[in-house]
Amino acid sequence: MKPAWDQLMKEFDGHASVLIADVDCTTEGKSLCDESGVQGFPTIKYGDPNDMQDYKGGRDADALSKFAKENLGPSCGPEHLDLCAADKKKQIDEFLALPILDLEGMINKKEYESAKVDKDLDELLKSLQAQYEAGTKAKDTKKEEIKESGLGLMKSVQAYRKRNKTTNAATGSGTTNNNHDKTTNAVTGWMGGWLAGFLPSWVKNEL
Repeated sequence: MKPAWDQLMKEFDGHASVLIADVDCTTEGKSLCDESGVQGFPTIKYGDPNDMQDYKGGRDADALSKFAKENLGPSCGPEHLDLCAADKKKQIDEFLALPILDLEGMINKKEYESAKVDKDLDELLKSLQAQYEAGTKAKDTKKEEIKESGLGLMKSVQAYRKRNKTTNAATGSGTTNNNHDKTTNAVTGWMGGWLAGFLPSWVKNEL
């Protein structure tokens, strides 16, 4: 983005009512960045120096130049009431009528509210991070318990039994022959028993 930004600064260099500038938020520009609510880098803001707005457009040279030409310059404020919508002009008139101490008190209150919003979000993120870490630890512990309870061995036994079943199915003809042999043996045994019981009686009667 830096080449595009440098080109934009060169384009508006010396402009009567528009200033394009770099601010180093880590050194002498830190206080300005804090006042403007800068939280990440690079950040682009525009508008009244006392009421900077977040820029959300493109960051190439053409997009930046187009936005600057269409949006930068004099804007609504105490010095340019003619540029204000009716509701904004009414607000400015009300603020101008306030004692300066009251105005400063209102500013401090609003800045406190803004800072509190940021703080609340930070605390929420920390809480969520802590919950995430605790949840991850609990998950890992539970998975280890499940693993140690024999899940791996169960899967090994399952695979072993499936392999053996497949092997037996592939050699099914041999199993059929074995069954045939068992049947033959049973018949042979029965015949042997019948003959063994008959012959002696038959022989005895003949004698």
